[in-house]
Amino acid sequence: MKSFLAGLGIGIGIGLIFAPMTGEETRGRLQRHAGRVADTARDLVDQSRERVRSTVSAIRGKSSRFREATGTETGL
Repeated sequence: MKSFLAGLGIGIGIGLIFAPMTGEETRGRLQRHAGRVADTARDLVDQSRERVRSTVSAIRGKSSRFREATGTETGL
């Protein structure tokens, strides 16, 4: 029930915020917001990709040093 009331309150708030604007203004505002969300998502993906590359590189380096130290070459 609390979720329903919270959703209702949010819906009413959004309705009051957007109601005074024309359809064109509302669409523009939503497009700008969607663009910002997309930019943020791309940034997060880029950061995650870099973290994965960094981690893989570190693991490969440690693996290589371990193989050299133990004299076990796999040929991969």
